[in-house]
Amino acid sequence: MPRTTDDLIRDRERLLGPNVATFYNEPVHIVKGEGVWLWDADGRKYLDCYNNVPHVGHCNPRVVEAIYKQASTLNTHTRYLHDTILDYVERLTATMHASLDTAIMTCTGSEANDIALRMSEATTGKRGIISTDATYHGNTALVSQLSRSNIPSVGFGLDQYFRFVEAPDSYRNPDPDGSLFAEAVLEHIHELEKSGIGFGALVICPYFLNEGFPEYKDGWLKPVSDVVKKAGGLLICDEVQSGFGRTGTHFWAHEKMGVVPDIVTLGKPMANGHPVGGVVTTRDIMKEFRSGFRYFNTFGGNPVSCSAAMAVLDELEEKDLVSNALTVGLHARKRLDELKSRHIAIGDVRGSGLIFGAEMVLDRESMEPASDFTDRVINAMRHRGIIHSKLGRHKNTLKIRPPMPFSIENADLLFDTLDEVLAETPVST
Repeated sequence: MPRTTDDLIRDRERLLGPNVATFYNEPVHIVKGEGVWLWDADGRKYLDCYNNVPHVGHCNPRVVEAIYKQASTLNTHTRYLHDTILDYVERLTATMHASLDTAIMTCTGSEANDIALRMSEATTGKRGIISTDATYHGNTALVSQLSRSNIPSVGFGLDQYFRFVEAPDSYRNPDPDGSLFAEAVLEHIHELEKSGIGFGALVICPYFLNEGFPEYKDGWLKPVSDVVKKAGGLLICDEVQSGFGRTGTHFWAHEKMGVVPDIVTLGKPMANGHPVGGVVTTRDIMKEFRSGFRYFNTFGGNPVSCSAAMAVLDELEEKDLVSNALTVGLHARKRLDELKSRHIAIGDVRGSGLIFGAEMVLDRESMEPASDFTDRVINAMRHRGIIHSKLGRHKNTLKIRPPMPFSIENADLLFDTLDEVLAETPVST
């Protein structure tokens, strides 16, 4: 007999160990996906407003066909020659600044960020890394040091090399031109240099998604980029969540924020759920890394993965999904503004393209975070067939980040349901 929900939860702990994360107070047992929809084991349908991994839609036919076709022909590693990895890297790098013209293919974003940090040491000869204090970039021993919200209890002494600046917050601590953020980074650069560790790199998501995607004008990152490069460090932009057209205005969020990174890291949505990640950088940085490290990844860049990733680019282009992200995002912003005018728990709304959300507060004047209320809203939405989550320093910002085919009709269903839930959910208990 199939496992019940209780069976699944019990067996997860028995077979996978304790503290394996699930979403929602009552976890969802998903058995099928198609486009922007998910179905559970009882046949209930859910609108997926959260998952960026199936970037061009769950079980996208073009991607499925590409995987099937290549898997039925050949799959091997990159110590044998094959065209697919070269064709993909050439097409991928063509979407970026001309200086970003080489890449390493990996299986995950964690691997990609791990390589990026090693590239920084290989290029600068220094180990000091700066990031924000409310982010996440992966879970290798090295990269996990970047996550203040989940500080590893065992870190092999690596924590000495990391410094953290306060995450940007356009709602509580406005920084309209980015100068305050740049000054904070500069202070840590000076401290790292004085300590003898030296400054190697600044690592950021260029749209600060885990930090709550603060509302700043295009080009906001240029001051901090200037500071980093003047100090001789590298700017690493983690585009795992923000890339591939999600902002609607640009293909890459770093373009939107006005910078040309030294390294771009990629993952999750790159091949629509097939395990693919990547590191894009300059020819000079790649040469330093390849000379300083012997790196090989058995599965990274295999023909099947590259075929899946190529199919994602095809789908984005042929369906004009970046334009769709912009159109639906503008509509979503109007709907959120309208909800804010009627629900006092919404303190702020923000977003671009198919990244949007609302920050929940107990009181607009004090801006006190309504974290518990946000949990109740998310769980109530789940019971009404809408899947989304939360993020930010206070875990009080709705994180809405649906697959790219998400439509205006899907958005209206989301916000009509959210309107009902906000009206029925008490702000305090």
